[in-house]
Amino acid sequence: MARASTTSDVFNAVGDVHRRAILDVLLAGEKAVGAIVGEVPMPQPQVSRHLRVLGDVGLVQCRAEGRRRLYRLAPEALRPIRDWVSQYERAINARLDRIEDYLATLQREGDDGGT
Repeated sequence: MARASTTSDVFNAVGDVHRRAILDVLLAGEKAVGAIVGEVPMPQPQVSRHLRVLGDVGLVQCRAEGRRRLYRLAPEALRPIRDWVSQYERAINARLDRIEDYLATLQREGDDGGT
């Protein structure tokens, strides 16, 4: 299935290095925009734009606390990426299993030939 080429797609949203930096900051827990700005090399308006994109795809949730807006990571929205990556993980593991089997065969042949 082809993915949309807009930032409304989780894959494209995390494709931006600045948005990944914001997600990394939010791993530590809920933060206000000002706290996020203090941890990433971007001005507040740019951080807010990226937070909006992350919120639109469900990666970040926002709640009001008085006049402040607090943002937190919503990791369940990463499921499409996890599912996609897991296909490659299974393929890599299968190849490693075949290499392991081949090495075990070579080891047995070496043990048989050396006695």
